[in-house]
Amino acid sequence: MENPQKVFYANQAASIIKKLQLRKMQGYYCEDVESAKKKLVELLGEGKKSVGYGGSMTLDQNGFKDAVTAAGHELIIRENYKTDEEIKECKAKLVNADAFLMSTNAITLDGELVNIDGRGNRVSFMIYGPDSVIIVAGMNKVASNVEDAIRRIRNIASPPNCNRLNCETPCAKTGKCGDCITDSICCQFVVTRVSRVKDRIKVILVGESLGY
Repeated sequence: MENPQKVFYANQAASIIKKLQLRKMQGYYCEDVESAKKKLVELLGEGKKSVGYGGSMTLDQNGFKDAVTAAGHELIIRENYKTDEEIKECKAKLVNADAFLMSTNAITLDGELVNIDGRGNRVSFMIYGPDSVIIVAGMNKVASNVEDAIRRIRNIASPPNCNRLNCETPCAKTGKCGDCITDSICCQFVVTRVSRVKDRIKVILVGESLGY
């Protein structure tokens, strides 16, 4: 018998992909991480590309960045830029990159991307700059609507992220959003409902639970 969870994910993803198309974004479904890596490399295309990335446990824990370099592309490793001048140089490279790789904090059943950021560097490059944005998201990121997505991010994704970043927030201690201001990583709330540039944003949905 076919895995019922996999069938559910595939059916749900097919519905979301149709909504993404209406919102001028491309959507793809991959059953597992390995096939998602192959799709990522396929979407980057021929020739050496410069590729930036946003902070993401999905990317870090599952080898997506390694797949980019293994395919011969130039990964802009932002952690290597440390001084003020180097960081300015890195920002310039990222905004002019051929592609920007990231996950999304949530995606609604209607195809909207919902993200909450601290400094806003991740969402800024998603919104404007790189020629192509490729988003990798596990099906655990699906939410029924924008309100549910924000609730999910603030109470499920943000607490472990705050622990990872050593932020002294209420959610890091209680596991529940405290609507805090001090040391908050929930500074920028961005809902991407349509891609102004058709097919610039590409979403790879993965039939596994990935990231927070």
